[in-house]
Amino acid sequence: MDHRETRKPRLFRFLRLPPPAMFRVVMLLAALSPALAAAAGEPEGLMLKRDGEWVATLAMDTTVDMQVRGLLAEVSVRQTYRNDSSQWREGRYLLPLPENAAVGALTLRVGERLIEGEIREKEEARAVYEAAAAAGQRASLVSQNRPNLFQTAVANIGPGEEVEIEVRYWQPVAFRDGVFSLHLPLTLTPRYLPAPSPETAFAAWNTGGAEAVPEALPAAMAGEDAGAALPPTVALTAEIEPGLPLQRLDSPTHAVTVSAEGPTYRVVLAHLVEAGDREFELRWEPVPSEAPRSAVFTDRVGGEDFALLMLVPPTLPVAPLPRELVLVIDNSGSMSGASMQQAIEAADQALARLRPGDRFNVVRFDNTFERLFEAPVAAEPGNVARARAFVRSLQAEGGTEMLPALRAAFAGEPAPGFLRQVVLATDAAVGNEDELLALIESERGDARLFPVGIGSAPNGHFLRKAAEAGRGTQTLVRDVNEVAAKMDALLAKLDRPAMRDISVDWPGAADAYPARVPDLYQGEALQVVARVDRLSGVATVRGLTPQPWVRRVPLGSESATPAPGIGRLWARARIDGLEDEIRRGGDLERLRPAVVDVALRHGLVSTYTSLVAVDRTPARPREESLGSTRMLNATPDGSLAFAQGSTGWTRELMLALALALGGALLLRTRG
Repeated sequence: MDHRETRKPRLFRFLRLPPPAMFRVVMLLAALSPALAAAAGEPEGLMLKRDGEWVATLAMDTTVDMQVRGLLAEVSVRQTYRNDSSQWREGRYLLPLPENAAVGALTLRVGERLIEGEIREKEEARAVYEAAAAAGQRASLVSQNRPNLFQTAVANIGPGEEVEIEVRYWQPVAFRDGVFSLHLPLTLTPRYLPAPSPETAFAAWNTGGAEAVPEALPAAMAGEDAGAALPPTVALTAEIEPGLPLQRLDSPTHAVTVSAEGPTYRVVLAHLVEAGDREFELRWEPVPSEAPRSAVFTDRVGGEDFALLMLVPPTLPVAPLPRELVLVIDNSGSMSGASMQQAIEAADQALARLRPGDRFNVVRFDNTFERLFEAPVAAEPGNVARARAFVRSLQAEGGTEMLPALRAAFAGEPAPGFLRQVVLATDAAVGNEDELLALIESERGDARLFPVGIGSAPNGHFLRKAAEAGRGTQTLVRDVNEVAAKMDALLAKLDRPAMRDISVDWPGAADAYPARVPDLYQGEALQVVARVDRLSGVATVRGLTPQPWVRRVPLGSESATPAPGIGRLWARARIDGLEDEIRRGGDLERLRPAVVDVALRHGLVSTYTSLVAVDRTPARPREESLGSTRMLNATPDGSLAFAQGSTGWTRELMLALALALGGALLLRTRG
């Protein structure tokens, strides 16, 4: 079934934004216009000024369609570029996606023609795209900057023309605390890249090459770059077949409308169209008596068998260990606004929950770092009060130099008999993820790391990998109203892993991921994806709870559910594992071809492969030049930071948009 929204003019879609979202846009544009005008050169963006008149240029809208079957989601992201200028255009966009997304399909639609994308090695795909762009052919490219950050480009969009691209990916559904969930980042917080040496003691945002900075987004025709356009709006639908009765289905991030048709639940945004300024999350909770304890989903691709195993271990009471808690708080500039308030509340909640006999310390960082105490101290009332006052005084400013702060948190040995637990509150707006993960793996010792993702657009890739490397678990806090409940749940888990020393024995040979199964904490489920010799017999799961525990899960067709797409999830996990080896200094000459082989066989975008689609019929006349426009990502909701590239807008443009949207808001309110 095709649930595409009927195409509407871009202004119409802005008019359908809910009044609070429209008000935020109007106020932000009005407030920023003087500062942006000071930094502006020639007019750029949604409109250009030619011969004294404003002329519309390039616009883009995004439509997302989610199809969920059990533990597997197939997601389509459609981007419709519309060129309202008289010039041929190229559109470019940074596309944030889930950190475990297996991106494996691209189509380019021009009128009634549909061109399927092909997977190529990255350099080859880019060369094909640039050659097509130069030859006047319509073309599209999807490449990876980071595992959760991609870039799309569309060349040769003719005057008055609409061109649509569709990117598809597959993603596992999460299950935690008895609730299934699926998320999609709709924007990103700009990443900070630390200086390469002490002599250059600052780092600029959005500088350097595409390989160095995840936000770099070069034009195919660099000499014809014509500025940036406003962020796209987003329409979203989801169809969910959970396979069991539900007692609740909702979104903690957006207002949604839910309807049921037999075993299928249909979800749409209540306002139909939203600003893409925060992550979207969907959660569904089964009726308690129907909550699963284990499930197996299988797939067969190219003569190979794949399985996804989910298991919920028992939760047994365990005596809490003596705790040495180190709170690491990000107070860098990207945390400005609601994110800083959330981080302060989260840290304060953790301090308030310290038990008699605990030890603790607080470390804060921006482009410098500071330890409150020289070493962890006893959780006595005076020390706790001093720490809470220190946390309340923090302000967001400066760069995101996380490395020295983490090194300080791991330094030294905990007091005898204590387990050190490091809680990191951050939006993770970092560009040096590999360096940070290497530090966590090499210097944490026996400590456990618990990342707390702050804000409406945290860096999910780093948070997940940091939790894995730190043998902890991650938590997301998107709203101040969630802080107490989220931190209470996290702190209750810190001392009580539900299962450790976990292993999975498959019948016959198997290549399973994660290769090293992490400890599970209360309420978490084990999820392992494997390529197996045969889909028969049983998989045996062993662990300590703290007593030895064994569970046998049948893999046969009578117990497993077929789910096309599991093979892609395995391939994404395999690539992730190979790239971890590269990050740790493995043999690049051996590992790079292995990544390319898996990506090409399964048709996936990776560090070394991209998707490219080319309409072989030239469209742009040779005498016409090609201009390039970058579509901006929205400023994350609650953040005071600019959207990337926004400093190119002029005061006139900002005021014009503010007045237009203000008038639209007034009409909406009166209507």
